[in-house]
Amino acid sequence: MENTKKKNKKGIILLSSGLDSYISLSEAIKTVDVVLALTFDYGQKAAKDEIEAAKKIADKYNIEHKVITLSFLKEITNNSLTNENKNLEFDELGINSMKAVWVPNRNGLFLNIAAMYCDAVDCDYIIFGANKEEAGTFSDNSLEFNNIANKFFKYSTLKHPEILSPVANLEKREIVNLGIKNNVDFSLLKSCYNSFEKSGKKHCGKCESCKRLYNAILKSNDKSLINLIF
Repeated sequence: MENTKKKNKKGIILLSSGLDSYISLSEAIKTVDVVLALTFDYGQKAAKDEIEAAKKIADKYNIEHKVITLSFLKEITNNSLTNENKNLEFDELGINSMKAVWVPNRNGLFLNIAAMYCDAVDCDYIIFGANKEEAGTFSDNSLEFNNIANKFFKYSTLKHPEILSPVANLEKREIVNLGIKNNVDFSLLKSCYNSFEKSGKKHCGKCESCKRLYNAILKSNDKSLINLIF
């Protein structure tokens, strides 16, 4: 009964084209009518590639796709994601690799923009790819963060949208397995922080995002995905 009720309601997906948002979408459409996908261009190195990949994913599910440009974020953020002179390669994942790609309040800003769209297009849910693995180092990937944002929307919007994070309790390995179960087309994925123009590959295999994805596939139910993605 609960799933039927949700299916009668509409949602907006924050779609970066990465693993978490893509698999979150494949799971959310089971219970929610996802009508709009938002992709953000804040001057990140892979922005062009992410936008193209997100558009293909949205088209696959017949969802309207919009690109939101936030150029000021690059102006106030001097990190490896946006600065062409800073290296995105990491030997180990942890607090240092997190700090190197940290954009202050990025997810908070994205969710607030999505909440504004919920008022504008009458949507009940925001689908957000928070996940258990990255919540350990990225605090804005946690369920605690979601809960605080949900409370905020009760005051800042008329629609009072609720954040849905279908993979919030999953490690990356489990997210890959969920994607396999949902029969997603992993060739559409773009999880790399580097641009194709810079690295010559869709996935460089050396940035934090690539390392997490590679390790997740190695532990997943289908290791052959490595040959498809990398």
